[in-house]
Amino acid sequence: MANHLTPEELSEALGLARKQVVRLCVETSVPIYHGKIDKTLFVRSVTAAGHRLPEEATEELLQATG
Repeated sequence: MANHLTPEELSEALGLARKQVVRLCVETSVPIYHGKIDKTLFVRSVTAAGHRLPEEATEELLQATG
């Protein structure tokens, strides 16, 4: 799995709506650069800000990174 995902790909992987992913990026200052989001930065920033993400999906996303 790639390290940079579109909001649609990230929303599918996490089981969230695309709008929720974009909203969380804005709230946590995670950049969307050329339509892609760094999945590790997204997961770590969102969880550090106190938001809960589906645990199984989060672990799977981070495991794919290494």
